[in-house]
Amino acid sequence: MGDGAVTEQYRQALEVAHRHAAGWLDTLADRPIRPEVDVDGVRARLDGVLPEEGRDPVAVVEELAAASADGLMAMGSPRFYGFVIGGTYPAALAADWLVTAWDQNTGSRQPTPATAAVEEVAATWLLDLLGLPAESGVGFVTGGTMANFSCLVAARDAVLRRAGADPAAGIQAGPAIRFLAGDAVHTSMVLAGRLAGLGAPRTVGADDQGRIDVAGLERALGAATGPAIVALQAGDVHSGAFDDFAAAVAVAHRAGAWVHVDGAFGLWAAASPRLQHLVRGMADADSWATDAHKTLNVPYDCGVAIVRDEPAMTAALGAHAAYLPSVESISDPYDRTPELSRRARGVPVWAALRSLGRQGVARLVDGLTDAATALAAGFAGIPGLEVLNDVPFTQVCLAAPDDGATAALGDWLRAEGTVWASSSTWRGRTVVRFAVSNHGTDAEAVRRTVDVVARGAAALGIGER
Repeated sequence: MGDGAVTEQYRQALEVAHRHAAGWLDTLADRPIRPEVDVDGVRARLDGVLPEEGRDPVAVVEELAAASADGLMAMGSPRFYGFVIGGTYPAALAADWLVTAWDQNTGSRQPTPATAAVEEVAATWLLDLLGLPAESGVGFVTGGTMANFSCLVAARDAVLRRAGADPAAGIQAGPAIRFLAGDAVHTSMVLAGRLAGLGAPRTVGADDQGRIDVAGLERALGAATGPAIVALQAGDVHSGAFDDFAAAVAVAHRAGAWVHVDGAFGLWAAASPRLQHLVRGMADADSWATDAHKTLNVPYDCGVAIVRDEPAMTAALGAHAAYLPSVESISDPYDRTPELSRRARGVPVWAALRSLGRQGVARLVDGLTDAATALAAGFAGIPGLEVLNDVPFTQVCLAAPDDGATAALGDWLRAEGTVWASSSTWRGRTVVRFAVSNHGTDAEAVRRTVDVVARGAAALGIGER
């Protein structure tokens, strides 16, 4: 088959993929959010004996789209509030398609100058936008968990060096590292700590909105000596609350601890002049993690690990081998992530930031917060329902008078399909949690959401109990 024929196969397959992708996007505003078919239903269409001979690429894409269409959840809908998942801006989506077509292994600057340069610009813009130290190292990883992990590995090695130990000898060869966090620490941080060899964090208390108990942190740090890492959070997954960074960072640094901030969705408050008070003192920490596919609305996957001390980051994560190209004194992308090979996931970040600009990012963050506030106000007017959190940012936790009714409301909403919100447990109560993360969640989306929640409460007789 000649080169022309091969190119034509790519073109035809991409045209089919484009048609199905555009069709999917066209439906997001109005389609039911729930999938109509479960895993077994989709597998029944696809699962079978691997054929001896293949199929034409166009036919393969058509088969995949047809089999998957009604098994997809409309996570890009402006009324999808599950987990904490943003939508996708057009420029970011298109840039991600280019990343796939270019197929650059963006581990080293030398063989992939284009994508490495785009990522370096995106990193510079991120640091400026979030008010973080310009000299920080930035690594683009798969998501929030790996961003936390990358930062904790850098922290682990740095505190061991401060204690006179050699990280290359392994964590078991050095002094024990204390890993501390508030009671509301997210499971991502717990997992990252385990993967980094630190174990689960010792919790030191939190207030009723999940903010770390600074006095408890000070007591815990003062109870022993030796290397320590403190995990703070920007945006509690239930309440949206932010730790008191100014106080907590000061306490931790007086004790010689490394301070890491898990800001999966909340780090972006720093980009809004209206909300910057929530992150006062955050820039004094030592490392930060966020998920660009949450608040910034770029496609999966794109976590961001940021470490103030770039040499510490590259010392902990850097790869070295005779066959790897390098330039002395200049770190490569693979020096700032746990991956040697990866796609250029920072390119969609550049595209989102370039299409929005500084003011556009601020409007995005403010708009998400305004939508959450409007949801809370609307829910407060529905008989029998109560908003349990203070709603400083983008999370709203809703509850009925008893856990059974709350659970039933969550099930009813997800089955009805107009909205999708996660059920959870917070402060000893079952809640339905609305995480506002999509740039398309406007006043009309809020109105439709409040309306369907009111209908669900009425259908279940919640206001009559």
